[in-house]
Amino acid sequence: MAGAIWLVSGPVAEAVGLGDGPEAPRAAPPPSTYVVRAGDTLWSIAVDVRPGVDPRPVVDAIARANDVDPASLVPGQELVVPTSS
Repeated sequence: MAGAIWLVSGPVAEAVGLGDGPEAPRAAPPPSTYVVRAGDTLWSIAVDVRPGVDPRPVVDAIARANDVDPASLVPGQELVVPTSS
């Protein structure tokens, strides 16, 4: 029986995804939200929430997540900002 326990621990467990080491999958963080301010565009929001990243995929992800027309943003509107784009 001890041999069976060894099979599901250590390197074998890591290889089949049963381990709890750094390689174990983690749940994705929940999406954040952004409250639209006067003058905001999806582009400016994307640049603000993901600085240093190409804003185009971020704009697309925000538009998809909120089913929003980029021209229809309203100050005070709360947008979901996906954690990955």
